[in-house]
Amino acid sequence: MALSKSKYPLHFSPEVAQARENGLPVVALESTLIAHGMPWPQNMETGLLLEQTIRDEGAVPATIAIIKGKLCVGLQKDEMEQIAKNPDTPKVSRRDFPYILAREMNGATTVAGTMIICHMAGIRLFATGGIGGVHREAQQTFDVSADLLELGRSNVAVVSAGAKSILDLGLTLEYLETQGVPVIGYQTYDFPAFFTRSSDWQVDYRVDSAGEIAAMLDAKWSAGIDGGMLVANPIPVRYSLDPQMVEEAIQEALGDAASRGVTGKKLTPFLLSRINQLTGGLSLESNIQLVLNNARLAAEVAKALG
Repeated sequence: MALSKSKYPLHFSPEVAQARENGLPVVALESTLIAHGMPWPQNMETGLLLEQTIRDEGAVPATIAIIKGKLCVGLQKDEMEQIAKNPDTPKVSRRDFPYILAREMNGATTVAGTMIICHMAGIRLFATGGIGGVHREAQQTFDVSADLLELGRSNVAVVSAGAKSILDLGLTLEYLETQGVPVIGYQTYDFPAFFTRSSDWQVDYRVDSAGEIAAMLDAKWSAGIDGGMLVANPIPVRYSLDPQMVEEAIQEALGDAASRGVTGKKLTPFLLSRINQLTGGLSLESNIQLVLNNARLAAEVAKALG
């Protein structure tokens, strides 16, 4: 059942409301990155820097979250701070909306949760770090992110540095193919692996400009083909980490998670935090820079899409 827009209307920030009125390009940002992707105060600083980066590129940012049961499209600074200072803010994917809304709670939207609200608001571009996907050993755990299903449902293009390298990238790409989601490499044939620019896997199609991406999106949706598109944008060269170092950190972090019984929603934040510790803070800096890089490209595509 679709969310009732009469009982749960979208709440636009003044900046986003004005952008909609004036027909300006809007780029969405998720709030799970702020609540769970980074520690305080880097999370708040990064959230504000992401918004400013999109403005500098000529588009309007819309950080998405649920504040006291309200579907917020664009956050005021104090609202973002509520999310950033509280790491216990619940993550909100598709299954979590009923509970969070009915109890009028705060919620940090995941990639899937953000896409749902983007679709409701008519926002077609969304920048994030890396999407969720099929976890390693999913054959036993059945741990598959709802992000992949939502990419097959919502008419939103997600610009990311591929999928998080803690995942099984091959199975993630297979799942996206099953959902009919085109995976587009921006100036690359290789599927990026979050902290590194390439992996053992390739994208479906390579494009070399924001205009080409916009043309593909327009063709898809104008033809009446619903669903999203994943734009894989490699981390800038200077911030790309050594693949062997990353894999060793991932393996150790996975072992730590298993020994501590960390599963479900807590797994990805735990792994990213542990990997940051094991890399001496290098992974956090890379995480910040790759998200900023994605925000710039998303803004360019949003402007080209019109």
